Amino acid sequence: MTDGRSWQGNWKARLYERVRERGFSSLTAFAEARPAVSLNQLAEELGKDDIAGVQVLGGLHAEAEQRKQVTRFVRDVLVRELSESLPQGWPAVMDDEARFQVAKVLGCWSADTPDTHKERVKQARAALRVSPPPSGWRPLGPDDELLRTLLPDEEA
Repeated sequence: MTDGRSWQGNWKARLYERVRERGFSSLTAFAEARPAVSLNQLAEELGKDDIAGVQVLGGLHAEAEQRKQVTRFVRDVLVRELSESLPQGWPAVMDDEARFQVAKVLGCWSADTPDTHKERVKQARAALRVSPPPSGWRPLGPDDELLRTLLPDEEA
């Protein structure tokens, strides 16, 4: 979490300058080199005090739109949310705590989903509730087989 400095000055230029300093041609390339790492952790790597996770999210979304890979971006965001909130994978037992954690992940994922994909994410959430993944399921990237079944690469 930053103290507001992340929004001062030309934050987009700062974000991409940090990416290039680390030897990457794009924010997407930087993020793909760190699969299943939360957006906030990516932001901390780029600038602990002056880059925010929401800025990384916005940059990744913009690049995904340019490449016409928004569905893959949406899956990637879920992977990062799951990794952060369910580091041991999908819960074996859905007690109150597990239900809360799953609801938190799915709620954050929905909030971070572009409008073009809201309905598809709503359907994917419903499918996960009806047929939960196996205990311990922890996708390591956006190309996970189950994720591709839930959200195939059809661009809106």
